[in-house]
Amino acid sequence: MGPGNRCAFLGRSPLLAFGLDPRRAPATAAKYLELVHPEDREWVLHAVREALHSDESYGAEYRVRWPDGKEHWLASAGRVLQRDSNSRARRMRGITYDVTDRRGLEEHLRRAQKMEAIGQLAGGVAHDFNNLLMVIRGHVELLLNRPGVDANVARNAGAIQKASDRAAGITQQLLAFSRKQVLKAHVIEMSSVVKDIANLLRQLLGPMVEFRLQVPQEPLWIRADESQLEQVVLNLAINARDAMPQGGTVTTILDYATKDSHVVRRRPGMPETDYIRLRVIDTGTGMDAATQARIFEPFFTTKEFGKGTGLGLATVYGVVKQSDGWIWVDSELGEGTTFEIFLPAVSAPEEDALKSEAKARQAGGSETILVVDDEEGVREVATQYLSSRGYHVLSAESGAQALEIAAAQSGPIHALVTDTVMPGMSGPALAKRLLEQRPDTKVLFISGYAEDTSLLEDARVRGDTFLQKPFGLDSLAEKLHALLSK
Repeated sequence: MGPGNRCAFLGRSPLLAFGLDPRRAPATAAKYLELVHPEDREWVLHAVREALHSDESYGAEYRVRWPDGKEHWLASAGRVLQRDSNSRARRMRGITYDVTDRRGLEEHLRRAQKMEAIGQLAGGVAHDFNNLLMVIRGHVELLLNRPGVDANVARNAGAIQKASDRAAGITQQLLAFSRKQVLKAHVIEMSSVVKDIANLLRQLLGPMVEFRLQVPQEPLWIRADESQLEQVVLNLAINARDAMPQGGTVTTILDYATKDSHVVRRRPGMPETDYIRLRVIDTGTGMDAATQARIFEPFFTTKEFGKGTGLGLATVYGVVKQSDGWIWVDSELGEGTTFEIFLPAVSAPEEDALKSEAKARQAGGSETILVVDDEEGVREVATQYLSSRGYHVLSAESGAQALEIAAAQSGPIHALVTDTVMPGMSGPALAKRLLEQRPDTKVLFISGYAEDTSLLEDARVRGDTFLQKPFGLDSLAEKLHALLSK
């Protein structure tokens, strides 16, 4: 019995495993062999031939492509039952069954174990590297603070400082991947988060890429760190853009997936619970299986040298897993890519918490706010944000300039938002002088320094409000709203 023999011994079950209609079954074993993946044919044929010429049973797992184009894993086992006088096989019995789901679960487990091991390594490296960076940055600061330091030395030290700052950013991404970062998780409505950054996404994608957003009418509540969730969506959008150098379409879809739905049950290993699902779909170049197996590894990238750190998707993976979520990728070369994220759905927050969040997002009015910070970037973003909330904003880069602006302002200044440590005049000193002229002005101090700095002792006694840098703009809105409501 060889590959050219007729296959009357193959029954109905093997035909179904091959995805074939029994009425249109191949006539010979050779025809069946053509359905086997080319890389598996030789050893499958070898296993069968060994069984035909011995008393041993055969067993093989191999890939086949069904008529609909989908690839399946099959397991076959059997043995010769009867031979003729020349010891040639006359009757053979066996079984063939589909093991695609089992293979998928095994592969998922292997990848999960691999990512867990890489995550532990990355977290350990990031922890030790952060300690080294503290030493490097600390000594650079000591060097720069020496009186009369040489200009060339100062320039070189400044370059070291910038490089260490960039390295610190990379360690933060490694910590995100290894799920060692501190997340400020709270109950948020996911649709509003994605809609809030939609304009930024369109700008990032550029004019050659069309951005589409589909969100349901009903609210989708999850528990997550809002800023990290925004970073996840941004990283996926950037990844999609880079996969479409000639342009294309990126579609972002949010929906609710119940625990008994097909979209949940078809994903192996996921706990049976209700999820909020985020999909980011691009029409780009797609990926082969080898690339898909490594895309979440830190420092793995398909981009040209110098075009990226290879940490974008690693960060996405870490944030999703630390938020008790799941992430999947479906892609084929030339067919685009779909990233699918599942985050556990939660109940809507209590009414009081909901009102508090709404106040933080919607607080605004016609009050006049004086923003003072010697850091231009901080000053500009605070001014832009508060203006978008309807406030009338005045800004100054120093205490002296702030007093000049206040003297020229005929109407009230409802609140002073000032950096604590500034050249020439500190924030508390500015507040003291301004309050002498305008005692009704409320004060909000912002600072990157420790909250127990001596500069703020008098401010605390007066009951002024403090906001630690770095802070989210929603935190600024909440603090300012509470201050103006006193």
